[in-house]
Amino acid sequence: MDRSGKIKAGAVSYLNTKPLIYGFEEGMMNDRIDLVKEYPSRIAAMLLDDEIDIGLVPVAIIPALNEAHIITRTCIGCDGPVASVCLFSEVPIHHVEKVLLDYQSRTSARLIKILIEKYWKINPELVDTEEDFREQIKGSTAGLVIGDRAFTQRTISPYIYDLGEAWKEFTGLPFVFATWVANKALPADFIHDFNNATAYGLQHLDQVIANNPFDKYSLHTYYKQNISFELTNEKRKGMELFLQML
Repeated sequence: MDRSGKIKAGAVSYLNTKPLIYGFEEGMMNDRIDLVKEYPSRIAAMLLDDEIDIGLVPVAIIPALNEAHIITRTCIGCDGPVASVCLFSEVPIHHVEKVLLDYQSRTSARLIKILIEKYWKINPELVDTEEDFREQIKGSTAGLVIGDRAFTQRTISPYIYDLGEAWKEFTGLPFVFATWVANKALPADFIHDFNNATAYGLQHLDQVIANNPFDKYSLHTYYKQNISFELTNEKRKGMELFLQML
């Protein structure tokens, strides 16, 4: 909590989170929550370091938390192509010799390592990055690009390998990239109100789309076909399998 007694919550500042934070941006729970926006791995670090109480975090960090409470019925997930988490290349996958890993997401980096080894069964050099690397995606060097920047990269790279689609083909299960996790127990009434706030944007998707004009990709398609926001039992199975594979 911060000095005012508000619970500190962190969320990713990507298009894929806009429906889940719309309620907060419209003023819901303003008296109880202080919302921070950052990229995924930064939000994860803040939750691990107890700088925030709740984070919309990459699921790969869950095993690293001393306490992990999934507090909502919503997530950033998919049941097939997700569109914004992809491996981009100028050559087919089996000709890729090096993969640059996006520094902004731990879950996506861990997922692609599993897919490289167990699904595509290739053995490229894997390189962690600390800054924008998209200009280096050329020749036999591919790059994992996530979030809004992936939509721009979709217009550039001739080969696009969607990680949500690959996971579905590999396991038959949906995938969960991120969900709301608390690093401590929170009051039941707070969790109830928090769920209502995170669901509000899903009930007003057309307004969310209108508030976020974007010309690189259809947000109607993205929010209604690619991203699957409900944390279903099947998604939990996919998440559990992923965490086991880690």
